[in-house]
Amino acid sequence: MSGVTDARFTVDRLWPDPAVGLDLDEALRGFTSPAPPGRIGVATNMVTSLDGRAQLAGTAEGLSGRADRRLMRLYRAAFDAVGSGAGTLRKTDFWSSLPDDLAAHRRAAGRDPQPLAVVIAGNAVVPFDRRWFSFDQARLLVVGAGSPHAVPGAPPLPEGTDLLVAPADEPEPGWVLEQLAARGMGSLLLEGGPTLNSAFLVAGCLDEVYWTVGGRVLAAEGLPMFATPPSGSPFAVTPREARLLSVLRSGEELFLRYRFDPAG
Repeated sequence: MSGVTDARFTVDRLWPDPAVGLDLDEALRGFTSPAPPGRIGVATNMVTSLDGRAQLAGTAEGLSGRADRRLMRLYRAAFDAVGSGAGTLRKTDFWSSLPDDLAAHRRAAGRDPQPLAVVIAGNAVVPFDRRWFSFDQARLLVVGAGSPHAVPGAPPLPEGTDLLVAPADEPEPGWVLEQLAARGMGSLLLEGGPTLNSAFLVAGCLDEVYWTVGGRVLAAEGLPMFATPPSGSPFAVTPREARLLSVLRSGEELFLRYRFDPAG
């Protein structure tokens, strides 16, 4: 919850500049969101098992430990907006806020204490009973042109939530980023699900991947980090290449950071 200050955690930096026993907050000090030319920067933060599953019993809960949850909040603190897909909102009762200590750091730097919370939906009904709608945080719900929330006379959105209606049934990533930039946002952190991650990747609108690999094997069906696009993957034959920027270790978990170079 936003009022809880997380405990301190120790990590080892395996690459670059190996070092042991680092405070996690100190290891992330100076971390900044990507800033590509021509649009706002976008990254996705995901956790998977050793066998690449991004869900355990339908959610990401249980795939990683408490240090990863603190890391997630440190990543959020570096971004202007934090977004998820409507499918993730339906399946998991998540929230996008920061604890008081990180909110205070942002305020001291002249930024809004909380990032803008964004949910990107298509035309399906969005459940308004989720905790995401209850926090003291600016919220933006992005829906498709045929959404029941976009028709005249639709029930009002929860207080504090703005509605943005796309010109198409599925909000196109480039269009979403243009709308966020018009609202003063310079960066967007995606937190799933796999369908949203894949849409931004295929659109050429994903710059970095923050990947926690938990030391667990499921050997079961489950969603991957990136879903197969409805029209097939353009990377199935020629994979999208990424560069490894850093590796941290917390116990049996690895915290990896990758960057995509601009497509040629």
